[in-house]
Amino acid sequence: MNEVARFEARSRLQPHVLPHPSALRTNGLSIESLTDTNLPSHYAMVGDIRRILMSWSPAVFVGFNSIRFDEEMLRHALFQCLYPAYLTSNHRNCRADALSLVMAADAVSPAQLVVPVSEEGRRTFRLQQLAAANGLVHARAHDAMSDVLATIELCRLVHQRSPDLWQRFVRFSNKATVSDFVDAEDGFVLTEFYGGQAYHAPVVCIGVDPDQANGRLCLSLYHDVGQLARMSDVELQAHLAQKPSPIRRFRINAAPTLTAFFDAPEHMLDGGSIGHIEDQARRVKADADLCTRLVAAYIAAREPYPLSPHLEERIYNGFPGPDDEGRMNAFHQVSWPDRLSIVQSLEDERLRWFGLRLVYFEARRVLPATVKVEIERRLANQLAGDGSGCLTYELALAETNKLMGQQTDHDGLLARYRIYLQDRSAQAAAFRAQMVI
Repeated sequence: MNEVARFEARSRLQPHVLPHPSALRTNGLSIESLTDTNLPSHYAMVGDIRRILMSWSPAVFVGFNSIRFDEEMLRHALFQCLYPAYLTSNHRNCRADALSLVMAADAVSPAQLVVPVSEEGRRTFRLQQLAAANGLVHARAHDAMSDVLATIELCRLVHQRSPDLWQRFVRFSNKATVSDFVDAEDGFVLTEFYGGQAYHAPVVCIGVDPDQANGRLCLSLYHDVGQLARMSDVELQAHLAQKPSPIRRFRINAAPTLTAFFDAPEHMLDGGSIGHIEDQARRVKADADLCTRLVAAYIAAREPYPLSPHLEERIYNGFPGPDDEGRMNAFHQVSWPDRLSIVQSLEDERLRWFGLRLVYFEARRVLPATVKVEIERRLANQLAGDGSGCLTYELALAETNKLMGQQTDHDGLLARYRIYLQDRSAQAAAFRAQMVI
């Protein structure tokens, strides 16, 4: 963990995005700083980020709560800029989450780190409070670079105080290693975190999630295997639909917290006999028919995810085809007039819209008048509230007024944002009225 390079970038706000006032207040960012025309565009910034991360690859990408937040933000940003979305999972890269690391350190050996207690009396794993409780410098919470430096220091603490846990953390950042481990072991302890609390369960892998290649389905060994084997398919489906389900699911590419039975402290097994648990695991592993039935019953009981009406939320609804992948690559290599023709040839509905939006934001002069007006109409409808799920003028104004009623706007940040929203909303209403006429 010796620093060899540092990179930081900012961009101006995308024109079709309204920031939530709580985010402005938390980060201390004014609407003037976000709309500063001296800053590069979002598309230019994402291109710079991609170029730097590719130059650092292969690497292990680590952040704090990054698997569920930062990684998702990066994937969406890349995808909406017509780049391949899975940079940190491809190119021999691995990824891991320092939040899971410190939670695992606390769960396995609580003396290694100080976990602070919030004003509500609950233990908290927020980065700012964790850093302060462990004597680490964290000058500007929620500032990207300051958060990174605090995360590095937390990782150093775990590395120094629990080297075995650190090695396991790095090892399981590689999805191939995770896959080999769950296939080779008769069973293992899966640790999951909910509400800042660690939950350990001895499990055995029963198969791949048929809906996602990186998903693994495991059976909790706290349940009577013999009873499950005697159930009919209907009974099994009803049993697995219970909450919490005996079936646990995790992704091998999301740096899960796994512990071999022989490495697990007694408290991870909740008083269970290691011999009995291992026997249960071997019995399940040897019964291919039971594993098949369990997977089928679990999938049958799982509720399907409805297709989002919002194209931005469909990133996981299929990969671009090989022809579109070629077009995406070519898009970044040619002039803007040529980019428009590439966008119009894209087969994927998501990519066509993202591409048109990019051309509109970066070089609208190349757009035919009819296409330009259609894009403007679509963007205006989204911000006015067309049911697509983005933050609207009305909701943003309501949230801003609510915050101003709850706290003192000592620097006028929220008041200026309210004026910005009112002006933008009035302009959009006039445009939409003109479109109706």
